[in-house]
Amino acid sequence: MKNQYSYNKSCSEKNSWRKVFKLSATFLLLFFIFASCKKKDSAAGKDLMNPEDLLNSAQVDTFTLNTFSIAEDSLISDNPAYAVLGSYNDPKFGTVNANFYTQLRLSGLNPNFGDVSTITIDSVMLGLEYAGFYGEFSSQKVEVYEMTEAINIDSVYYSFSTKTTTSADLVEPGYGTFTPNPDGITVIGADTVDTQLRIKLKNALGTQLINEAASGGTNFTSNENFLSYFKGLHVRVNNASQLAGKGGVFYFNLNDPLSKMTVYYTQDGSQKTFDFLINSECADFNHVDIDNTGKPVQNVIDNPSSGQVEYYSQAFKSRAVVKMAGLKNLPTNAIIHKAELILPIQYQTGAKYLPPDELSVSAKIDGKLSGIGVFGLYDYAFKHYTIDVRNYMQALVSGQISTDELILSPRLFITSAERVVFNGPNSTNKKKPKLVVTYTKF
Repeated sequence: MKNQYSYNKSCSEKNSWRKVFKLSATFLLLFFIFASCKKKDSAAGKDLMNPEDLLNSAQVDTFTLNTFSIAEDSLISDNPAYAVLGSYNDPKFGTVNANFYTQLRLSGLNPNFGDVSTITIDSVMLGLEYAGFYGEFSSQKVEVYEMTEAINIDSVYYSFSTKTTTSADLVEPGYGTFTPNPDGITVIGADTVDTQLRIKLKNALGTQLINEAASGGTNFTSNENFLSYFKGLHVRVNNASQLAGKGGVFYFNLNDPLSKMTVYYTQDGSQKTFDFLINSECADFNHVDIDNTGKPVQNVIDNPSSGQVEYYSQAFKSRAVVKMAGLKNLPTNAIIHKAELILPIQYQTGAKYLPPDELSVSAKIDGKLSGIGVFGLYDYAFKHYTIDVRNYMQALVSGQISTDELILSPRLFITSAERVVFNGPNSTNKKKPKLVVTYTKF
Protein backbone atom coordinates (compact mmCIF):
# COMPACT_ATOMS: atom_id res chain seq x y z
CA MET A 1 0.00 0.00 0.00
CA LYS A 2 1.17 3.50 -0.72
CA ASN A 3 0.48 6.01 2.01
CA GLN A 4 -1.39 9.20 1.24
CA TYR A 5 -2.08 12.46 2.97
CA SER A 6 -4.11 15.60 2.33
CA TYR A 7 -2.97 19.07 1.36
CA ASN A 8 -4.80 22.30 2.20
CA LYS A 9 -4.22 25.59 0.44
CA SER A 10 -6.08 28.78 -0.37
CA CYS A 11 -8.17 28.95 -3.54
CA SER A 12 -5.70 31.38 -5.07
CA GLU A 13 -2.86 28.90 -4.65
CA LYS A 14 -4.88 26.11 -6.27
CA ASN A 15 -4.69 27.94 -9.58
CA SER A 16 -0.96 28.55 -9.38
CA TRP A 17 2.00 26.72 -10.92
CA ARG A 18 1.39 23.37 -9.23
CA LYS A 19 -2.02 21.84 -8.58
CA VAL A 20 -2.76 21.02 -4.97
CA PHE A 21 -3.07 17.27 -4.57
CA LYS A 22 -6.38 15.87 -3.48
CA LEU A 23 -4.44 13.05 -1.95
CA SER A 24 -0.69 13.33 -1.97
CA ALA A 25 1.73 10.48 -1.59
CA THR A 26 3.82 10.28 1.53
CA PHE A 27 7.47 9.62 0.82
CA LEU A 28 8.86 8.41 4.20
CA LEU A 29 12.48 7.74 4.89
CA LEU A 30 13.30 5.61 7.92
CA PHE A 31 11.55 6.96 11.03
CA PHE A 32 14.24 7.78 13.58
CA ILE A 33 13.09 7.72 17.20
CA PHE A 34 15.22 9.00 20.00
CA ALA A 35 14.12 6.56 22.70
CA SER A 36 17.36 5.03 23.89
CA CYS A 37 18.15 7.47 26.73
CA LYS A 38 19.53 6.03 29.93
CA LYS A 39 17.53 6.89 33.01
CA LYS A 40 20.11 9.34 34.33
CA ASP A 41 20.04 11.26 31.01
CA SER A 42 16.28 11.24 30.68
CA ALA A 43 14.55 14.50 29.80
CA ALA A 44 11.18 13.16 30.93
CA GLY A 45 9.04 15.84 32.48
CA LYS A 46 10.77 18.73 30.72
CA ASP A 47 7.41 19.90 29.36
CA LEU A 48 6.02 20.00 32.91
CA MET A 49 8.50 22.56 34.24
CA ASN A 50 6.90 25.54 35.93
CA PRO A 51 7.42 29.10 34.65
CA GLU A 52 9.93 29.90 37.42
CA ASP A 53 12.21 27.12 36.23
CA LEU A 54 11.95 28.39 32.66
CA LEU A 55 13.12 31.79 33.84
CA ASN A 56 16.49 30.16 34.44
CA SER A 57 16.67 28.67 30.97
CA ALA A 58 19.01 29.90 28.23
CA GLN A 59 18.13 30.71 24.64
CA VAL A 60 20.73 30.56 21.91
CA ASP A 61 20.23 31.70 18.31
CA THR A 62 23.81 32.47 17.30
CA PHE A 63 24.80 29.11 15.86
CA THR A 64 26.88 29.20 12.70
CA LEU A 65 24.96 27.56 9.85
CA ASN A 66 26.74 26.18 6.80
CA THR A 67 24.38 25.53 3.90
CA PHE A 68 24.95 23.75 0.59
CA SER A 69 23.43 21.20 -1.79
CA ILE A 70 24.35 17.63 -2.68
CA ALA A 71 23.41 15.57 -5.73
CA GLU A 72 21.54 12.28 -5.48
CA ASP A 73 23.16 9.73 -7.79
CA SER A 74 21.37 6.45 -6.95
CA LEU A 75 17.73 7.20 -6.25
CA ILE A 76 15.40 4.19 -6.06
CA SER A 77 12.23 5.03 -8.02
CA ASP A 78 10.27 1.77 -8.27
CA ASN A 79 6.78 1.31 -6.83
CA PRO A 80 6.19 5.08 -6.64
CA ALA A 81 2.99 6.57 -5.26
CA TYR A 82 2.54 8.42 -8.55
CA ALA A 83 3.90 7.97 -12.05
CA VAL A 84 5.41 11.16 -13.50
CA LEU A 85 5.20 12.28 -17.12
CA GLY A 86 6.15 15.48 -18.91
CA SER A 87 8.93 17.99 -19.35
CA TYR A 88 9.62 21.63 -18.52
CA ASN A 89 12.43 24.15 -18.53
CA ASP A 90 13.21 25.72 -15.15
CA PRO A 91 15.27 28.96 -15.28
CA LYS A 92 17.19 28.11 -12.07
CA PHE A 93 17.26 24.32 -12.27
CA GLY A 94 17.43 23.52 -15.99
CA THR A 95 15.41 20.95 -17.90
CA VAL A 96 13.33 18.14 -16.42
CA ASN A 97 12.05 15.20 -18.49
CA ALA A 98 9.95 12.57 -16.70
CA ASN A 99 8.58 9.25 -17.96
CA PHE A 100 7.66 5.85 -16.57
CA TYR A 101 7.60 2.11 -17.23
CA THR A 102 4.76 -0.16 -16.13
CA GLN A 103 3.44 -3.67 -16.50
CA LEU A 104 -0.15 -4.52 -17.46
CA ARG A 105 -2.17 -7.40 -16.06
CA LEU A 106 -5.20 -9.30 -17.34
CA SER A 107 -8.66 -8.39 -16.07
CA GLY A 108 -9.67 -12.02 -16.64
CA LEU A 109 -7.88 -15.26 -17.50
CA ASN A 110 -8.60 -17.22 -20.67
CA PRO A 111 -10.94 -14.61 -22.17
CA ASN A 112 -13.31 -16.10 -24.75
CA PHE A 113 -13.47 -13.84 -27.78
CA GLY A 114 -15.32 -16.40 -29.92
CA ASP A 115 -14.87 -16.09 -33.65
CA VAL A 116 -12.29 -13.31 -33.98
CA SER A 117 -13.15 -12.92 -37.66
CA THR A 118 -16.37 -11.24 -36.50
CA ILE A 119 -14.53 -8.70 -34.35
CA THR A 120 -13.85 -5.11 -35.39
CA ILE A 121 -11.49 -3.09 -33.20
CA ASP A 122 -13.06 0.30 -32.49
CA SER A 123 -10.23 1.79 -30.41
CA VAL A 124 -7.53 1.08 -27.86
CA MET A 125 -7.31 3.63 -25.05
CA LEU A 126 -4.70 4.05 -22.33
CA GLY A 127 -6.32 5.92 -19.46
CA LEU A 128 -4.17 7.56 -16.74
CA GLU A 129 -5.87 9.28 -13.81
CA TYR A 130 -4.39 12.65 -12.91
CA ALA A 131 -3.15 13.11 -9.35
CA GLY A 132 -1.53 16.54 -9.66
CA PHE A 133 1.02 18.53 -11.62
CA TYR A 134 3.94 20.93 -11.45
CA GLY A 135 4.15 23.35 -14.32
CA GLU A 136 1.84 24.87 -16.85
CA PHE A 137 -0.57 23.48 -19.38
CA SER A 138 1.25 24.00 -22.69
CA SER A 139 0.91 21.12 -25.16
CA GLN A 140 3.18 18.08 -24.99
CA LYS A 141 3.81 15.14 -27.31
CA VAL A 142 3.34 11.71 -25.72
CA GLU A 143 4.73 8.43 -27.04
CA VAL A 144 4.05 4.86 -25.90
CA TYR A 145 6.27 1.86 -26.61
CA GLU A 146 5.97 -1.86 -25.90
CA MET A 147 8.73 -3.10 -23.62
CA THR A 148 10.87 -5.98 -24.84
CA GLU A 149 12.76 -6.32 -21.55
CA ALA A 150 10.91 -7.57 -18.49
CA ILE A 151 10.65 -5.83 -15.13
CA ASN A 152 9.86 -7.49 -11.82
CA ILE A 153 7.97 -6.18 -8.82
CA ASP A 154 10.65 -7.60 -6.49
CA SER A 155 13.53 -5.88 -8.30
CA VAL A 156 15.06 -2.50 -7.56
CA TYR A 157 14.97 0.24 -10.20
CA TYR A 158 16.53 3.68 -10.13
CA SER A 159 15.55 7.00 -11.64
CA PHE A 160 18.25 6.43 -14.27
CA SER A 161 17.13 2.85 -15.10
CA THR A 162 15.94 2.08 -18.63
CA LYS A 163 14.43 -0.93 -20.38
CA THR A 164 14.54 -1.86 -24.04
CA THR A 165 11.41 -1.36 -26.14
CA THR A 166 10.20 -1.83 -29.66
CA SER A 167 10.98 1.02 -32.05
CA ALA A 168 7.36 1.60 -33.10
CA ASP A 169 5.34 4.25 -31.30
CA LEU A 170 1.98 2.71 -30.34
CA VAL A 171 0.14 6.05 -30.27
CA GLU A 172 -2.35 6.47 -33.11
CA PRO A 173 -0.93 9.02 -35.60
CA GLY A 174 -2.46 12.45 -35.05
CA TYR A 175 -3.34 11.73 -31.40
CA GLY A 176 0.07 12.12 -29.74
CA THR A 177 -0.07 15.84 -28.95
CA PHE A 178 -2.13 16.70 -25.90
CA THR A 179 -2.79 19.74 -23.74
CA PRO A 180 -2.88 18.65 -20.08
CA ASN A 181 -6.08 19.46 -18.20
CA PRO A 182 -6.03 17.97 -14.69
CA ASP A 183 -9.01 20.17 -13.72
CA GLY A 184 -11.17 19.08 -16.66
CA ILE A 185 -13.98 16.58 -17.03
CA THR A 186 -13.55 13.08 -18.47
CA VAL A 187 -16.57 11.24 -19.88
CA ILE A 188 -16.30 7.55 -20.77
CA GLY A 189 -19.47 6.33 -22.43
CA ALA A 190 -22.27 7.69 -20.27
CA ASP A 191 -20.10 8.01 -17.16
CA THR A 192 -18.28 11.06 -15.84
CA VAL A 193 -15.12 9.92 -14.06
CA ASP A 194 -12.15 11.48 -12.29
CA THR A 195 -10.05 13.44 -14.76
CA GLN A 196 -7.81 11.34 -16.98
CA LEU A 197 -5.26 11.65 -19.70
CA ARG A 198 -6.71 9.47 -22.47
CA ILE A 199 -4.09 8.26 -24.97
CA LYS A 200 -5.44 6.67 -28.17
CA LEU A 201 -3.28 3.74 -29.25
CA LYS A 202 -3.20 1.97 -32.60
CA ASN A 203 -6.03 -0.48 -33.34
CA ALA A 204 -3.40 -2.97 -34.49
CA LEU A 205 -2.39 -3.45 -30.86
CA GLY A 206 -5.94 -4.53 -29.99
CA THR A 207 -6.01 -6.93 -32.93
CA GLN A 208 -2.65 -8.40 -31.87
CA LEU A 209 -3.79 -9.04 -28.29
CA ILE A 210 -7.20 -10.50 -29.13
CA ASN A 211 -5.76 -12.79 -31.80
CA GLU A 212 -3.15 -14.03 -29.33
CA ALA A 213 -5.82 -14.72 -26.70
CA ALA A 214 -7.86 -16.71 -29.22
CA SER A 215 -4.90 -18.62 -30.66
CA GLY A 216 -5.19 -21.54 -28.23
CA GLY A 217 -1.79 -20.79 -26.64
CA THR A 218 -1.03 -20.24 -22.97
CA ASN A 219 -0.16 -16.54 -22.94
CA PHE A 220 -3.57 -15.59 -21.52
CA THR A 221 -3.92 -18.50 -19.08
CA SER A 222 -2.10 -16.68 -16.26
CA ASN A 223 -0.70 -13.26 -15.54
CA GLU A 224 2.78 -14.73 -15.31
CA ASN A 225 2.48 -16.07 -18.85
CA PHE A 226 0.98 -12.82 -20.09
CA LEU A 227 3.81 -10.76 -18.59
CA SER A 228 6.30 -12.99 -20.33
CA TYR A 229 4.47 -12.36 -23.61
CA PHE A 230 3.63 -8.66 -23.16
CA LYS A 231 6.17 -7.14 -20.81
CA GLY A 232 4.59 -3.71 -20.40
CA LEU A 233 4.62 -0.14 -21.65
CA HIS A 234 7.08 2.75 -21.63
CA VAL A 235 5.19 6.06 -21.59
CA ARG A 236 7.25 9.14 -22.35
CA VAL A 237 7.13 12.61 -23.91
CA ASN A 238 9.09 13.81 -26.91
CA ASN A 239 8.86 17.59 -26.82
CA ALA A 240 10.70 20.14 -28.87
CA SER A 241 13.00 22.54 -27.03
CA GLN A 242 10.98 24.45 -24.45
CA LEU A 243 11.47 28.08 -23.45
CA ALA A 244 12.36 28.87 -19.84
CA GLY A 245 9.25 28.63 -17.69
CA LYS A 246 7.36 26.46 -20.18
CA GLY A 247 6.04 22.92 -19.84
CA GLY A 248 5.16 20.81 -16.85
CA VAL A 249 5.37 17.42 -15.20
CA PHE A 250 2.13 15.59 -14.44
CA TYR A 251 1.40 12.98 -11.79
CA PHE A 252 -0.80 9.92 -12.37
CA ASN A 253 -2.34 7.46 -9.94
CA LEU A 254 -1.65 4.09 -11.55
CA ASN A 255 -3.29 2.26 -8.65
CA ASP A 256 -6.69 3.74 -9.40
CA PRO A 257 -9.00 1.17 -11.06
CA LEU A 258 -9.62 3.59 -13.94
CA SER A 259 -5.93 3.73 -14.86
CA LYS A 260 -5.80 0.92 -17.42
CA MET A 261 -5.62 0.05 -21.10
CA THR A 262 -8.96 -0.86 -22.69
CA VAL A 263 -9.67 -2.51 -26.03
CA TYR A 264 -13.05 -1.40 -27.40
CA TYR A 265 -14.46 -3.70 -30.08
CA THR A 266 -17.65 -4.63 -31.88
CA GLN A 267 -18.69 -8.26 -32.39
CA ASP A 268 -21.84 -9.28 -34.20
CA GLY A 269 -23.27 -5.81 -33.71
CA SER A 270 -22.55 -5.69 -29.96
CA GLN A 271 -20.06 -3.28 -28.47
CA LYS A 272 -17.68 -4.88 -25.97
CA THR A 273 -14.52 -4.13 -24.01
CA PHE A 274 -11.58 -5.94 -22.49
CA ASP A 275 -9.32 -4.31 -19.89
CA PHE A 276 -5.61 -4.67 -19.24
CA LEU A 277 -5.08 -3.48 -15.69
CA ILE A 278 -2.44 -1.32 -14.01
CA ASN A 279 -2.52 -1.93 -10.26
CA SER A 280 -0.43 -2.47 -7.15
CA GLU A 281 0.63 -5.92 -8.37
CA CYS A 282 2.30 -4.40 -11.41
CA ALA A 283 5.97 -3.52 -11.37
CA ASP A 284 6.56 0.10 -12.35
CA PHE A 285 9.18 2.79 -11.94
CA ASN A 286 9.82 6.43 -12.80
CA HIS A 287 12.68 7.51 -15.04
CA VAL A 288 13.65 11.19 -14.80
CA ASP A 289 16.37 13.10 -16.64
CA ILE A 290 17.43 16.44 -15.15
CA ASP A 291 20.05 18.68 -16.71
CA ASN A 292 21.33 21.33 -14.27
CA THR A 293 24.27 22.30 -16.51
CA GLY A 294 25.13 25.97 -16.18
CA LYS A 295 22.41 26.59 -13.60
CA PRO A 296 22.84 27.99 -10.05
CA VAL A 297 22.02 24.66 -8.43
CA GLN A 298 24.87 22.95 -10.28
CA ASN A 299 27.27 25.67 -9.16
CA VAL A 300 26.38 25.00 -5.50
CA ILE A 301 26.72 21.24 -5.96
CA ASP A 302 30.16 21.74 -7.52
CA ASN A 303 31.19 24.53 -5.12
CA PRO A 304 29.54 23.99 -1.71
CA SER A 305 30.82 27.29 -0.29
CA SER A 306 28.59 29.19 -2.70
CA GLY A 307 25.61 27.66 -0.90
CA GLN A 308 26.08 30.28 1.83
CA VAL A 309 24.22 32.69 -0.45
CA GLU A 310 21.62 30.34 -1.94
CA TYR A 311 21.18 26.61 -1.73
CA TYR A 312 18.70 24.27 -3.36
CA SER A 313 16.75 21.05 -3.36
CA GLN A 314 14.98 19.39 -6.28
CA ALA A 315 12.93 16.21 -6.49
CA PHE A 316 14.82 13.31 -8.10
CA LYS A 317 18.13 15.19 -8.09
CA SER A 318 19.43 17.29 -5.20
CA ARG A 319 19.04 17.70 -1.44
CA ALA A 320 19.77 20.71 0.74
CA VAL A 321 22.14 20.38 3.69
CA VAL A 322 22.25 22.53 6.83
CA LYS A 323 25.32 21.99 9.03
CA MET A 324 24.86 23.50 12.49
CA ALA A 325 28.30 24.22 13.90
CA GLY A 326 28.57 24.60 17.67
CA LEU A 327 25.79 22.25 18.71
CA LYS A 328 28.24 19.97 20.46
CA ASN A 329 29.26 22.86 22.69
CA LEU A 330 25.91 22.82 24.43
CA PRO A 331 26.03 21.28 27.92
CA THR A 332 25.67 17.51 27.90
CA ASN A 333 23.28 17.81 30.84
CA ALA A 334 20.97 20.21 29.01
CA ILE A 335 17.23 19.66 28.81
CA ILE A 336 16.08 21.03 25.46
CA HIS A 337 12.74 22.77 25.91
CA LYS A 338 12.43 24.08 22.37
CA ALA A 339 14.51 23.95 19.22
CA GLU A 340 13.36 25.33 15.89
CA LEU A 341 15.21 25.56 12.62
CA ILE A 342 13.80 28.43 10.52
CA LEU A 343 14.62 28.26 6.79
CA PRO A 344 13.48 31.23 4.63
CA ILE A 345 13.09 30.65 0.91
CA GLN A 346 12.91 32.69 -2.26
CA TYR A 347 9.33 32.71 -3.49
CA GLN A 348 6.99 35.50 -4.57
CA THR A 349 3.26 35.00 -4.11
CA GLY A 350 1.71 34.02 -7.43
CA ALA A 351 5.02 32.91 -8.96
CA LYS A 352 5.00 29.82 -11.15
CA TYR A 353 7.27 27.71 -9.00
CA LEU A 354 5.43 26.84 -5.80
CA PRO A 355 7.49 25.53 -2.87
CA PRO A 356 6.67 22.08 -1.49
CA ASP A 357 4.18 22.14 1.37
CA GLU A 358 6.47 19.85 3.37
CA LEU A 359 10.12 18.95 3.48
CA SER A 360 11.51 15.57 4.38
CA VAL A 361 14.07 16.07 7.17
CA SER A 362 16.80 13.47 7.56
CA ALA A 363 20.23 12.86 9.03
CA LYS A 364 22.94 10.36 8.20
CA ILE A 365 22.97 7.77 10.96
CA ASP A 366 25.62 5.06 10.63
CA GLY A 367 26.13 6.12 7.02
CA LYS A 368 22.47 5.78 6.09
CA LEU A 369 19.90 8.49 5.43
CA SER A 370 17.28 8.31 8.17
CA GLY A 371 14.26 10.45 8.87
CA ILE A 372 14.30 12.17 12.27
CA GLY A 373 10.55 11.86 12.81
CA VAL A 374 9.54 15.40 11.80
CA PHE A 375 8.85 17.34 8.61
CA GLY A 376 9.54 20.91 7.61
CA LEU A 377 6.23 22.78 7.28
CA TYR A 378 5.96 25.74 4.91
CA ASP A 379 4.37 28.97 6.09
CA TYR A 380 3.00 30.98 3.16
CA ALA A 381 2.59 34.10 5.29
CA PHE A 382 6.24 34.23 6.37
CA LYS A 383 7.70 32.37 3.38
CA HIS A 384 9.81 30.03 5.45
CA TYR A 385 9.93 26.46 6.70
CA THR A 386 9.81 25.70 10.40
CA ILE A 387 11.32 22.44 11.63
CA ASP A 388 10.89 21.21 15.20
CA VAL A 389 14.29 19.68 15.98
CA ARG A 390 13.94 19.41 19.77
CA ASN A 391 14.22 15.61 19.93
CA TYR A 392 17.09 15.65 17.47
CA MET A 393 18.90 18.25 19.56
CA GLN A 394 18.30 16.33 22.79
CA ALA A 395 19.79 13.19 21.23
CA LEU A 396 22.75 15.18 19.95
CA VAL A 397 23.71 16.92 23.20
CA SER A 398 23.28 13.70 25.21
CA GLY A 399 25.64 11.85 22.86
CA GLN A 400 23.17 9.41 21.32
CA ILE A 401 24.00 10.68 17.84
CA SER A 402 26.97 12.62 16.52
CA THR A 403 25.88 14.20 13.23
CA ASP A 404 25.22 17.94 13.22
CA GLU A 405 23.94 18.00 9.63
CA LEU A 406 20.31 17.89 8.53
CA ILE A 407 19.43 16.90 4.98
CA LEU A 408 16.32 18.40 3.39
CA SER A 409 14.32 17.60 0.27
CA PRO A 410 10.75 17.80 -1.06
CA ARG A 411 8.70 15.20 0.78
CA LEU A 412 7.48 13.80 -2.54
CA PHE A 413 11.02 13.18 -3.72
CA ILE A 414 10.35 10.35 -6.23
CA THR A 415 6.80 11.32 -7.21
CA SER A 416 6.97 15.02 -8.07
CA ALA A 417 8.95 17.72 -9.84
CA GLU A 418 9.01 20.10 -6.88
CA ARG A 419 12.01 22.26 -6.07
CA VAL A 420 12.92 25.02 -3.63
CA VAL A 421 15.44 27.86 -3.40
CA PHE A 422 16.62 28.55 0.17
CA ASN A 423 18.21 31.74 1.47
CA GLY A 424 21.70 31.08 2.80
CA PRO A 425 23.31 32.83 5.80
CA ASN A 426 25.03 35.30 3.42
CA SER A 427 21.91 36.00 1.38
CA THR A 428 21.27 39.60 0.34
CA ASN A 429 17.65 39.02 1.31
CA LYS A 430 16.49 40.24 4.69
CA LYS A 431 15.47 36.83 6.03
CA LYS A 432 18.24 34.33 6.75
CA PRO A 433 18.23 30.83 8.24
CA LYS A 434 18.57 30.48 11.99
CA LEU A 435 18.42 27.88 14.73
CA VAL A 436 16.82 28.90 18.02
CA VAL A 437 17.37 26.63 21.04
CA THR A 438 15.94 27.06 24.54
CA TYR A 439 17.41 24.80 27.25
CA THR A 440 18.02 24.37 30.95
CA LYS A 441 20.93 22.60 32.64
CA PHE A 442 20.06 20.04 35.29
